[in-house]
Amino acid sequence: MTLEILTPDKTVYEGPVTSVTVPGSMGSFEVLKDHAPIISTLEDGKVIIRGGGKPEEVFYIKGGVVEVLNNKIIVLAEGVGETV
Repeated sequence: MTLEILTPDKTVYEGPVTSVTVPGSMGSFEVLKDHAPIISTLEDGKVIIRGGGKPEEVFYIKGGVVEVLNNKIIVLAEGVGETV
């Protein structure tokens, strides 16, 4: 599964992942391998990235949209704050 986090300015993250948690407008939800296709609006909050052979990473986004299709996750964020 691959993840891209994009802002209007740049690509913030691109790479393989095993799961991603995003701050959906109706509450946070996790995307795992073979997740059903979905498009959802996102609130300000944490995107938690797990897997890809790296330690867990956290990005703070300022709203946006997520699309999940064929094990590819694209987060279009209005902005991204500091990582932890």
